[in-house]
Amino acid sequence: MTDLLTVEEHRARVLAAVTAVPAETVALADAAGRALAADVVARHDLPGFDNSSMDGFAVRSLDVAGADATNPVRLRVVADLPAGTSDDPAFGPGEAVRIMTGAPLPSSADAVVPFEDTAGGLADSLGEITVLRAPGAGAFVRRRGGDVSSGDTVLHAGEHLGPFALAAAAAAGVAEVAVRRRPRVAVVSTGSELVAPGTTPGRGQTPDSNATLLAALIAEADADVLLVERVPDDAGAIGEVLGRAIGADVVVFTGGVSAGAYEPVRQALAARIAFARVAMQPGKPQAFGRLDDGRLVFGLPGNPVSVAVSFEVFVRPALRALQGHAVLDRPRARLTAAEAWTTPPGRRQYLPAAVDLVAGTVRPATAGGSGSHLAASLARASAFAIVPADVAAVAVGDPVDVMLIP
Repeated sequence: MTDLLTVEEHRARVLAAVTAVPAETVALADAAGRALAADVVARHDLPGFDNSSMDGFAVRSLDVAGADATNPVRLRVVADLPAGTSDDPAFGPGEAVRIMTGAPLPSSADAVVPFEDTAGGLADSLGEITVLRAPGAGAFVRRRGGDVSSGDTVLHAGEHLGPFALAAAAAAGVAEVAVRRRPRVAVVSTGSELVAPGTTPGRGQTPDSNATLLAALIAEADADVLLVERVPDDAGAIGEVLGRAIGADVVVFTGGVSAGAYEPVRQALAARIAFARVAMQPGKPQAFGRLDDGRLVFGLPGNPVSVAVSFEVFVRPALRALQGHAVLDRPRARLTAAEAWTTPPGRRQYLPAAVDLVAGTVRPATAGGSGSHLAASLARASAFAIVPADVAAVAVGDPVDVMLIP
């Protein structure tokens, strides 16, 4: 149908409206999960000095050349270097220095003999050792600047500050980093049929799982949830909740965006944001726009699987772009279909799926197929199988692209 936008067309509209939120400088301890706003540059060499990678003995490699079990070499131990010392003891031919992992390599040494390659071991700090295996020059030595040199870029703007990145910044001598602040997001569920989780629903009522779903997804995207509200199918309530969400960068509505008689988001905002039909299943009805005050507004379908898919395809990339992340999307993999299933004609399918990364297979997460109302199926899904619009059915053994969800 010609009135359907492709997923890429709607996503492009969304990302074109995104401007990164301001940057701020925070301590490393407060930077987890944030996106770097500026490169991180090493303040010193790493390692900062030549040091031993093993517990053993610092030696001159020429002194022990050719040493083996049948031709051992005896050396006199003249000094002891624990980790953290600044000592640089000199020693001559036929001598060695006991050294612990991480301790500075003496200037007189060019190699380390691990204690496992000696007969004397580490029992005595001074005395004699017998070398049973010859190290080559540079053996078991970590060279100064072998990881990075002072002034090298350790992390680039746009990188996600996970545990490994934070450790790299700390090792490079950096205590603070410039990051984008967390976007503030308001979540609004629409529908007179909705009741709070834990409430026994009466006839015609259903628990509001969308608010819980979105709040968790937003937090996992490293954004802050400003408010979570539930409103009836009343266009006036939409304007009121927008007033209460004045501090938000993004407002996400669920429900009320289709073509039915009771669609409060469409009724209230048709003149301010765009409503579209996207060639995807689930998630065909979509709304998006930027208000005059700069807030981004998303209108997602009301069924829970549609909400989850729409968030992953459109909202999450926008939240990451607001933070300046270089990578906007979840990781993907190509797996093999372990079961057959049908697909909607002319629309790209996002099917809640269970994957076995060891076997390299994917299958539907529920026997119910891709119904957008199947909220319980999300608990069994670890991915969305992505099937192109021109594929009529998936057969066992077919290759399938999947979006991996943690």
